[in-house]
Amino acid sequence: MSGPPDAAAFQRLYDSTGWAGGVEREPLFYARALAGSWAQCAAYAGEELVGFGRVISDGVLHAFITEMIVLPPWQGQGLGAQLLDRLVQHCLQQGLRDIQLFCAEGKQAFYEKGGFTPRLPGRPGMQYTRCAEASESPVSPASPE
Repeated sequence: MSGPPDAAAFQRLYDSTGWAGGVEREPLFYARALAGSWAQCAAYAGEELVGFGRVISDGVLHAFITEMIVLPPWQGQGLGAQLLDRLVQHCLQQGLRDIQLFCAEGKQAFYEKGGFTPRLPGRPGMQYTRCAEASESPVSPASPE
């Protein structure tokens, strides 16, 4: 495990799992995402990025683990568990106790082994789904409308 990846390496790893959904993006997009991280943990095989996870946080109340990605040939070997544990330990060392994440379909058992439990039925997370509508809107985010 080593330092954070550059944007091109992150993009290659991200694309290896199909998370991009076929959407082509420039490396600058990934560089900006990485810059918004509060904490990161990367794993390399030689020069190749084979695993990565990051945390987005306010550093005081809440932490959100995102982009837990392991290159498919490296999955099932404990690498993801090590990445997750390092990210959780970093949050705990900083005094954060509200650590959340979204779980990909079929991955619940992995996260349960790492100490996570599903949110209670009355406390589910929510996701904004009007992205297409918002991107077509002529109103800018700074607009008072």
